Amino acid sequence: MAELHFFTGTMDSGKSTLALQTNHNHAARGRVGRIFTANDRGGNAVLSSRLGLSHDALDVASDFDFWKYVVDSLTKGDRIDYLICDEAQFYSADQIDQLAKLVDELQIDVFAFGILTDFRSYMFPGSARLVELADRMHVLQVEALCWCGKRATHNARVENGTMVTDGEVVVPGDVADNPQVATKVTYEVLCRQHHRRHLTAARAKAVSLQPEPLPFD
Repeated sequence: MAELHFFTGTMDSGKSTLALQTNHNHAARGRVGRIFTANDRGGNAVLSSRLGLSHDALDVASDFDFWKYVVDSLTKGDRIDYLICDEAQFYSADQIDQLAKLVDELQIDVFAFGILTDFRSYMFPGSARLVELADRMHVLQVEALCWCGKRATHNARVENGTMVTDGEVVVPGDVADNPQVATKVTYEVLCRQHHRRHLTAARAKAVSLQPEPLPFD
């Protein structure tokens, strides 16, 4: 029986690498799949990992319909056994419902990969719907670490060296510098304590000679 799998973890936990490995494993057994992604760091129509691996992919825009795409493809005689869906946190709740329908009605396996929460520590709509619908939810065992050595649980956005907790939810970062963009955006994984304190690795280094603030707030 086909299943809807959701693989989740913070940034740097190997989600995209696992997505590429999952595709390789299934393709090596003669299965035929499709790879999807959204807002990938590598640009349009590509699934890329921080290890330097990449694969061509189909971009998922806000109006993309998974059900229509697959049904149209099957009607034309194409074969589809499984879908690899990276950056699934950026999909809409309706698109996750479409993926679940493909599993139930057409017996197509879906492997979705994404982070749970945004830089504000709120759940993405796509991830929330996957938690509600997935047959299996897998928390990746490759633990990303905060600068302090504790397990990282939160994704922080850093703009021009300062951690921020408001603004647009989807802002690509960790890509090549663009001289036309005034704000340099990067992302960093932190433990909950240091995310609450806005204490990134750079800021911690800058105040390393000062004692930790007492937790009275």
